[in-house]
Amino acid sequence: MSIDVRHLKKSFKGKTVLDDISFKVEDGEILAVVGLSGAGKSTILKLICGLTKPDSGEIIVSPGDIAMVFQYSALFDSLDVYENIAFALKERKEFKNKYTETQLKEIVAQKLKLVGLEGIEDKMPHELSGGMQKRVSFARAVVTDPKTILYDEPTAGLDPVSSTMIEDYIVRLKDEFNPASVIVTHQLSTIQRCATKVIMLYNTKIVYSGTPQDMINGGNEYTKQFIEASIQGPMKVAGSD
Repeated sequence: MSIDVRHLKKSFKGKTVLDDISFKVEDGEILAVVGLSGAGKSTILKLICGLTKPDSGEIIVSPGDIAMVFQYSALFDSLDVYENIAFALKERKEFKNKYTETQLKEIVAQKLKLVGLEGIEDKMPHELSGGMQKRVSFARAVVTDPKTILYDEPTAGLDPVSSTMIEDYIVRLKDEFNPASVIVTHQLSTIQRCATKVIMLYNTKIVYSGTPQDMINGGNEYTKQFIEASIQGPMKVAGSD
């Protein structure tokens, strides 16, 4: 078991965001977390990686590195691609001084090859397209060979072709590292092409838990509204009345 979330509760400024949330993600599985904006999806990622603490409940993550792929790549603008990817190995205390510069260059080259971007180590982030920046952020995320990978809207801001490429690399990283992965997404293609299971959040609760196929073929009234992108249904959007 790589991620085991048990009876999680979280509030901000007296407003409950998550209430009694439980789910499990095994090694090699990809869980898609979906729901309306503000449903608490990104909060779940922050809780898993320890950026914020739950009010109550328990999160058990198997030993090993946790990698986070941010919504808009979050590369260091002042560092080239090589320095961006090697940053964790150079600066984190558990890796610092573990590798020679030659070894670091070999590791970075391997990770870039994994995401189809060989030979761009000297490029600066502003010289790359949005899709390339996203793939560099993937290489940076897996430089420590993580056991858990968290993705926050990995296809946000990308055109359909670039989105498909990113989805392919999410699957490739799963095959390469066999991590437990969690993807926050609004994109149906990402759910269909990447996820092995799905949970939907609404009004602090999980209102659907199952496979992408079951969600699309039937699911429930919440997933039906989500798939049809309808303002009519059990989920109320501010300003829709």
